[in-house]
Amino acid sequence: MIRAVIAGLGNMGLSHALAHHHHPGAEIVALVNRSAVDLPPELRGYPFYKTFEEGLAAAPDLVCIATYSDSHADYAVAAMEAGAHVFVEKPLATTVADAERVVATAVGTGRKLVVGYILRHHPSWMRLIEEARALGGPYVFRLNLNQQSQGDTWETHKALMQTTSPIVDCGVHYVDVMCQITDARPVRVHGMGLRLSDEIAPDMYNYGQFQVVFDDGSVGWYEAGWGPMMSETAFFVKDIISPNGAVSITDESTGDSDSVEGHTRVGAIRVHRYGGDEVIGMPDEPGHQALCDAEQAFMLRAIAEDIDLTRHMDDAVQSLRICLAADESIRTGRVIDLRSQE
Repeated sequence: MIRAVIAGLGNMGLSHALAHHHHPGAEIVALVNRSAVDLPPELRGYPFYKTFEEGLAAAPDLVCIATYSDSHADYAVAAMEAGAHVFVEKPLATTVADAERVVATAVGTGRKLVVGYILRHHPSWMRLIEEARALGGPYVFRLNLNQQSQGDTWETHKALMQTTSPIVDCGVHYVDVMCQITDARPVRVHGMGLRLSDEIAPDMYNYGQFQVVFDDGSVGWYEAGWGPMMSETAFFVKDIISPNGAVSITDESTGDSDSVEGHTRVGAIRVHRYGGDEVIGMPDEPGHQALCDAEQAFMLRAIAEDIDLTRHMDDAVQSLRICLAADESIRTGRVIDLRSQE
């Protein structure tokens, strides 16, 4: 039985806690959140602490970190140095140096480190990647996720933007998809962004887009925006083009850009080849909680079966490197050469 601590009880943290609550191989020994939170009935009997240190004192085998991004690296390192394996929500860190420090700690301590790339556990997105790779590159990636966030979701986004921009927080998911398809190294990144609200910090932007060039010739575009001003026209574009055709997600949840469920939903995949198109239906897709259950089941299996996570950790650093370079490009107005950072 794996003794688990869940730190951070927002939307993702609560879902991860529920995953461990229902998993026969896990036992929750502590829940951690810096403020009081309305827990679902299933979680109300567990020990509750307000500091990470108190949770770590419960001597867990696994720490699930779903706090704000600027605490991820320090919490992950502290947990592994205390002997625990770590699941950490994306992004792995807020700097490449910190991300590399976390990975080095995992390697040095022999602890398992899994980063919360939920799309890696989604059968439809796995099929999308498989179909794109079968076409062969080089590729054009056109991906975006704009959210017309309002009310509580806008408040959450404003809190996230105290430390992380939308193109980093959301972008790592989709850049990870690009990297899984092409297997090439990124060469340079050019980004641009705009602050569209006086409700966020003067040095932060809530809309951004960037282009990335890979060393196999592949090129990628990603766009992300948060806030009540965002358009819900073409807010969910997932399109991959190669010399031999294209693979696209065709089902868009119109008017649903603020839905957590809608961010992973595929519905159908259209594969275009010369001579005709094939539409692959994706019935019975897992919902948000089922995907979190799958993530935590993989985490527990990685511990039990001693799965080699080297590629997983390398990919997490690489996708973060690209998104942080895009953020730097937006802030400086320069094209960022990633080869000089390796």
